[in-house]
Amino acid sequence: MALPFFYVAAVNGSTSVLDEASSRHVVAVLRMQAGEQIHLTDGRGHLYTAVITDAHKKHCAVEISNSVYTEPLANPVSMAISPLKNAARLEWFLEKATEIGVRSIQLIQCRRTEKQQVRLDRLQQILVSALLQSQQVWLPELQGPLPFKEALLSVADQRFIAHCLDTDRVSLRTAVQRAGSKLLLIGPEGDFTPEEIAAALAAGFQAVTLGETRLRTETAALVGASLLRVF
Repeated sequence: MALPFFYVAAVNGSTSVLDEASSRHVVAVLRMQAGEQIHLTDGRGHLYTAVITDAHKKHCAVEISNSVYTEPLANPVSMAISPLKNAARLEWFLEKATEIGVRSIQLIQCRRTEKQQVRLDRLQQILVSALLQSQQVWLPELQGPLPFKEALLSVADQRFIAHCLDTDRVSLRTAVQRAGSKLLLIGPEGDFTPEEIAAALAAGFQAVTLGETRLRTETAALVGASLLRVF
């Protein structure tokens, strides 16, 4: 039977203390006792096996007995997406992006972005929850919100912008190459402006389409991330 799996921001030395929410789950929900084992990850590639030393429901203490490091996935995928008016839709995308192994996510403020404020602490917790649910050891890096022009400075071997204007575009499926890091820009509900698209093309991004139908922002982001992860 798999050991219960929890997240810790950092492990210093051979001991660690779980946060209150994790401690409560270990002690009050799972009713685990001192001497029992759990798994921990710091979201940076480490999987720790730990033994409970103090089963306290607010600050459960553990001792690390084993550590295994997993290299990050080759050909990392990064996504840049505008915050959505409906926060739940953005949270849904973050959850799914984590599950499929997206390495980093940038929130970008575009000309037509309606949602100006986001709760980064809540979004970070969404990522952590998805990490644990999918039993992974690499937590996506969350950045932003960044001005659109700053996103154009992001470095990747292959950089794409998906938009809906009737201009020259190629299918992302055929444009992406297997080797190298990848970055895809996804705009707000009203799409990127022509000026933003022109700026991205001037910065070396390739304009792509994700299919024949018009997709919601979060759907487009997930389709794009999935296509990039295949290669």
